[in-house]
Amino acid sequence: MNEPVQLDLFGDYEEKPEQPALNGMYYEWATGKFVSFVCGRRYFEITYGQCLGDKEWKERIKKERAI
Repeated sequence: MNEPVQLDLFGDYEEKPEQPALNGMYYEWATGKFVSFVCGRRYFEITYGQCLGDKEWKERIKKERAI
């Protein structure tokens, strides 16, 4: 009969991810849309025209927070 094998399920778990999770609004170059992230997960996306921010804010986000 085979002996039971104990698996180490959490042996290679790292507490800190290599990159921090995305939070907030970002501009995605691939789609040309503003994308909202919450705890690293995509929440919603809107086009440039649908975004309620003023023009200066939109341009700043495109420069500083582009992904």
